[in-house]
Amino acid sequence: MVGLPDATVRESRDRVRTAIRNSGFPFPATRILVSLAPSDLRKVGAAFDLPIALGILAASGVLPRPETPAYTVVGGLSLDGGIPPMQGLLPIAVAASRSACPSLVFPFDNLPEAGIVQGLRLHPARSLWEATRILMAADPAPASPPSPVLVSSPAIDDLADVRGQLVARRALEIAAAGAHPLLLCGPPGSGKTMLARRLPGVLPPLTFGEALAVTTIHSVAGLLPPGGGLLTARPFRAPHHTCSDVALVGGGALPRPGELSLSHHGVLFLDELPEFSRRALEGLRQPLEQGVVHIARAARSISLPARVLLVGAMNPCPCGYAGDAHRTCRCPPGVVERYQRRLSGPLRDRFDLTIAVHPVPWADLRGRPSAEATERVKARVVAARDRQLARQSRLNAELEGTALRAHCPVPGAAGEALIGRAVSRLGLSVRAVTRVLRVARTIADLDRRTDLTTADLAEALQFRESGDRC
Repeated sequence: MVGLPDATVRESRDRVRTAIRNSGFPFPATRILVSLAPSDLRKVGAAFDLPIALGILAASGVLPRPETPAYTVVGGLSLDGGIPPMQGLLPIAVAASRSACPSLVFPFDNLPEAGIVQGLRLHPARSLWEATRILMAADPAPASPPSPVLVSSPAIDDLADVRGQLVARRALEIAAAGAHPLLLCGPPGSGKTMLARRLPGVLPPLTFGEALAVTTIHSVAGLLPPGGGLLTARPFRAPHHTCSDVALVGGGALPRPGELSLSHHGVLFLDELPEFSRRALEGLRQPLEQGVVHIARAARSISLPARVLLVGAMNPCPCGYAGDAHRTCRCPPGVVERYQRRLSGPLRDRFDLTIAVHPVPWADLRGRPSAEATERVKARVVAARDRQLARQSRLNAELEGTALRAHCPVPGAAGEALIGRAVSRLGLSVRAVTRVLRVARTIADLDRRTDLTTADLAEALQFRESGDRC
């Protein structure tokens, strides 16, 4: 075997030989050379087993040898000739549907996954013998696409459970409406994690294109449930703070998607944000701006989608009670400052909204009526996103350049004066001013207004200024 096969592909020599014999076919008693093209690209995985076996049978005269390929073939082989399910079939099926021969021979157990793709002739096979029957038929009838298999959505926590925290709830709604990164800062038990876990419930449902992208990433990562089809719930990923930079951003010797790409079109929640390694956090900076992760390794370079809604949560100090009105901070002098410096200035600058979350008194928790439910907040978020897509074909957090100037103009002389005072007092960078304008645009969309007002700018600046108190 030539063509940069890895160990798994090289081991296919034994699997293919045994599977052919156990399927009742003679194995050629001659030297066989298998060339895997293109020769400069490393071949990984067992998905080459089935095409290699069929190629050997065609070369030995058992199968017809058409002048032009009529099928795309993919799948592994068991020693008894069976074809087990595989991971990563969905992107292969999408590529096959766009090729000159949109007919795919693949493992039968992956039929719900392959059935997601439109315009593809499906030929599922349970064994090598079935695959040969497909190739020997003059015009085999393709399998009917199965009824869409939708992976059930997890139960959604309701915002009605969150009592008080009016400013944090408002920030959560703005973040969801415009896809703005959000940072929650407060002592332990103040409700930061509870708020973050309710964010997916207020986001609009995935479109088909978004669901296909999310399902493709999970298929490649091997996280699609067995027999699963289209993922319809927005991802919510909450990796532990001990995860490495490769696990968070993606990569490795053979690059694979990390938590950032697994959160594509969903929420990436980083709890205990300062406890993550500096290298992992700094790796987020460019993907948050561009919505894509570029990974370059010696073996290959890939780009992975990473359009996520980032939510971070942190304590104000190692003990968690700096600035708390009821608990005394036990951290030595200088420790609080060093703890907060674990988040670099450029990374903090990428959070559009920063909120100081304070514990709600017990009397208020017991006396308050139920808060506004998730469904009502979601209706406003969906309406605001519909306005953005109709106006500019993208969400407000993605506005830049000419589109930003066209849709987020500073409202008059009063707005210019307010921005000028904010830049002077808070030391805002140009990027920070841009993010303030984007947030103000989202606030106006939530309030169903076409033009920005000074009040919108003031509220957006409030969320920027509160970052200095965390």
